[in-house]
Amino acid sequence: MAAVYPAATPVHDRIPEPLARRYIRVREQSVAICSPLETEDYVVQSMPDASPAKWHLAHTSWFFEQFLLRPLGSGYQPFQAGFEYLFNSYYQTVGPMHLRPERGLLTRPTVNEVLAYRQHVDEHMLKLLAARDEDDEQLAPLVKLGMNHEQQHQELMLTDIKHLFSKNPLLPAYSRKPAPAGEVRSSGPIKFLTFEGGVREIGATGKHFCFDNETPRHRTLVEPYALGDRLVTNGEFLEFIRDGGYRRAEFWLSDGWATVNQEGWSRPFYWSPALDAEFTLRGLQPLDTHAPVCHLSYYEADAFARWAQARLPTEAEWELAAEALPVRGNLLKSEMLRPMPAGESQGLKQMFGDVWEWTASPYGAYPGYRPLAGALGEYNGKFMCNQLVLRGGSCVTPADHVRATYRNFFYPQARWQFMGVRLARDL
Repeated sequence: MAAVYPAATPVHDRIPEPLARRYIRVREQSVAICSPLETEDYVVQSMPDASPAKWHLAHTSWFFEQFLLRPLGSGYQPFQAGFEYLFNSYYQTVGPMHLRPERGLLTRPTVNEVLAYRQHVDEHMLKLLAARDEDDEQLAPLVKLGMNHEQQHQELMLTDIKHLFSKNPLLPAYSRKPAPAGEVRSSGPIKFLTFEGGVREIGATGKHFCFDNETPRHRTLVEPYALGDRLVTNGEFLEFIRDGGYRRAEFWLSDGWATVNQEGWSRPFYWSPALDAEFTLRGLQPLDTHAPVCHLSYYEADAFARWAQARLPTEAEWELAAEALPVRGNLLKSEMLRPMPAGESQGLKQMFGDVWEWTASPYGAYPGYRPLAGALGEYNGKFMCNQLVLRGGSCVTPADHVRATYRNFFYPQARWQFMGVRLARDL
């Protein structure tokens, strides 16, 4: 049977202020994401890059315990000795941690013990928030960082669960609920919209929450360019495959071609061998040729762009095109749980949601970048090597988590995340 959250006084009855309300909303969302799971589903790790759902639930609680309750909570007593080792992810400054590829071996603590750990952390966080002013310059930034950190893990939970279920020969569905009803949409031909070049500013100002890798705002030179008005579809990628795309070295970067041959790639991750279906969070579904192609590596995205006589956008080009747009789209709150067709509206479409969009930009520091002080400086800065930037969010990204300046980053061979392609061209 599914794990049950330990009984407690409804948290909404003791919320002292808006920051606490958002804290609880974010924390409850993580548990809600796990509600379709059975106990056995919480524990298994399907590959080294993925983590069990139980570990995600515990690690996000460890984050609040480690960076807020231990240093700021008066008289706080940790829930259980040893959790600081089991649920540390990569913070070397904090101390040693359990090996990432072996998280699926942790049958103990149990799922209910992890949920009790969350309840313990929540109760003490609410006391801390009630005891201090919401605008406390020491407290508020850490709480907001912790909430956004948890939202990152909410997306990871869904992508990791999808990968886990795909490894089961029965191809079980995470969600048995039908997708919300919506208009039937198709995708017309890609139209390239032009944008002026010049010396422009990108990056976050720091006036509102952002991660440190989004700062500082700075000037950059951009040549005139064009962006596709929508994402590349399954149908368009199918044409690439049928034209021998995975067998023609001329479209591939050297590392990409080596990876294709080493891994035996011949189609996007989760597509059926017959190229007529794909595995989704609602189980195996017919391939929608009008929906955005997803679960592509950077190598595949780049090869397709070359085949299409285009290229991938830079992150500066993407951000400048998106900066005036509202954050609307097929995000987690839509409950579609898969990319959807763009439709026939005018202008840029699908800039937020559906799939993270690979850019041609290496993940590195902006001019003048300074990581956060102390252990939290390990959050983003130490990964600025050998990864590429993605923009825009996906169909499993919380809507209040993403923004035009947000920089996601992954290694070029990664495929299990909701990653896709928007084309760009020089003018």
